[in-house]
Amino acid sequence: MRNIFSKTGSFIKWTLIVLLAGSILLVFLFRFIPVYTSPLMFIRACEQVGRGETIRWHHSWVPLEEISPNLPLAVMSCEDQNFLTHNGFDWGAIQKVIDERNEGERFRGGSTISQQTAKNVFLFPTSSSGKLAWFRKGVEAYFTVLIEFMWDKHRIMEVYLNTIEMGDGIYGAQAVAQEHFGCDAKDLTRNQCAMIAITLPNPIKMNSASPTSYMYRRQSWCIKQMKWLGSFPMRETEKEELTTN
Repeated sequence: MRNIFSKTGSFIKWTLIVLLAGSILLVFLFRFIPVYTSPLMFIRACEQVGRGETIRWHHSWVPLEEISPNLPLAVMSCEDQNFLTHNGFDWGAIQKVIDERNEGERFRGGSTISQQTAKNVFLFPTSSSGKLAWFRKGVEAYFTVLIEFMWDKHRIMEVYLNTIEMGDGIYGAQAVAQEHFGCDAKDLTRNQCAMIAITLPNPIKMNSASPTSYMYRRQSWCIKQMKWLGSFPMRETEKEELTTN
């Protein structure tokens, strides 16, 4: 019996070591290589097949330099205005969400762009509650810490804008630009970027190609926030190219 417990303990220990090492290696690799797929993309494709529909999967990876600078600014304005200064977790926003929940106000998310990126790239989206929900949040926090440590803010934003769901079967900036606006991601206007950003909480119900009056009001709010935030900083390589030219 003691031998069985010893072997089980050894198996669990080495399994945890392999999972830990594998996760660190994967995050390190994604610091340099494009993220072409995500668990959510596969989930959506399976849902479409389950409904007897043709698979809709529009996704093309483009570097951050080939995305309109208005888009990172717009998503920061709507999703995470402290993105450039926090370490992956916006404690002020989290406390505000807790206070609103305690006061019985409408629930809203408090996830940062870093947390959303960690969830989109490394976790399968499932509805969970109780202990399982806390476990998922713990894993999400673990990957958030890893990407904040191994990637810079530009890389986090680059991966986010290339993997986030932006419509029905549409993932990333290039796909939504082509499918909804008939252009490339680098040619998106300020108004278009604001419209895309305000749909991110629910891009299936809110279609940036067919805005409602509510969406136009949210777009106007987003544009005001963009003016207040100013701009998304360029990478050092971009600055050097501008100086050289």
